[in-house]
Amino acid sequence: MSYAIIGFGKLGQALAKAFARKGIEVSVATTRDPKSFAAEAAAIGPGVIPKTLAQALEADTVFLAVRFESHPDVAKTLPTWKGKTLIDVTNAYGVPTQELGGQPSSRVVAQAFTGARLVKGFNHLAAAVLDQDPAVQGGRRVVFLASDDDGAAAEIGALAENLGFSPIKLGGLSDGGLLVQARGNSWGQLIFKDLVKFD
Repeated sequence: MSYAIIGFGKLGQALAKAFARKGIEVSVATTRDPKSFAAEAAAIGPGVIPKTLAQALEADTVFLAVRFESHPDVAKTLPTWKGKTLIDVTNAYGVPTQELGGQPSSRVVAQAFTGARLVKGFNHLAAAVLDQDPAVQGGRRVVFLASDDDGAAAEIGALAENLGFSPIKLGGLSDGGLLVQARGNSWGQLIFKDLVKFD
């Protein structure tokens, strides 16, 4: 299984650190030349590999950690996303609900990424919190996952556990997904809730 993070701002770098902590290789990309962020990637760890957008999108599993408004540009990079699992880390705060057609923001993203198995996840924590080691006083930091594809949710749940998090599945995008999405001027009820699970 190969992994990529698209977007290398604070959130993308926090995700890259999660991979680096566990020694799992991950590609990172933006629309910029990879040389322009190579130093930041190297500072996180040797397994964080800067690539072009096209190269990074060869990965099986892709974290979409860009501004919500930028997702159509990333989607157009590939003619089809069939066979890919996409983790939607975007937040549509400030995007008017009418622009989303009354749908959860992740459904709008799913429509742009034709054929992808989409999981909403890792977006409810602020970058500064996601940046920290998920092992907290003998427990593990919770990440929420929502998807209409149970298989994809299970796959990303297993990845979250490998990264040291405790995944909690919320169900489909139209029910559980609404708890972790932003749209218009409102935040879902679970956004910014920093929870730790003790086994």
